[in-house]
Amino acid sequence: MSLCPAVAVTSGVKNGFMMGLAVLFVQIMVNVTVSIVRKFIHPKVRIPSYMFIIATWVTVTDLSMAAFVRDIYAQMGLYIKLIVAFAIILSRAELFASKQKVTPSFFDGLGNGIGFLFALVIIGFFRELLGKGSLWGYSIVNTKPLLIMILPTGGFFAVGILMGLFNWIDTKFFGGGGASGGGH
Repeated sequence: MSLCPAVAVTSGVKNGFMMGLAVLFVQIMVNVTVSIVRKFIHPKVRIPSYMFIIATWVTVTDLSMAAFVRDIYAQMGLYIKLIVAFAIILSRAELFASKQKVTPSFFDGLGNGIGFLFALVIIGFFRELLGKGSLWGYSIVNTKPLLIMILPTGGFFAVGILMGLFNWIDTKFFGGGGASGGGH
């Protein structure tokens, strides 16, 4: 779900929230733009066209963050540019927005963006709490932190642990097949 490029930047709730907001904005704007121009894009050039639209909105987001939230942008600048490579944005443009009117495309982008924001905040929550003993920069726990959790590697640990937890909950309480999805 395109979490890999975002994992490195979610060392805390604040960064996870800001990255999530950036992705939310880009997803909504890409969906709306693709929906508006869908009838004018030739099928043979649709993917490059969608990538151009994505890159345009990522650039708008990148420049806006550089201008208005410089302190956060200083920590996340490179990662904002990587939003272009998030497969979920291209996927929603291709599978949904290119076939729907503007309003449903807007709400699809909103729903997917909020889900992505929520995932990044959860990852940032666990990484900051375990790695720094704080939340949103405020000290919460006075124990020795797990340094690995604030390093980029810790992001992959957090994602793996959370996926395992959600799969266990799905299997235990809902009869699902976990990651295989066999129970639904």
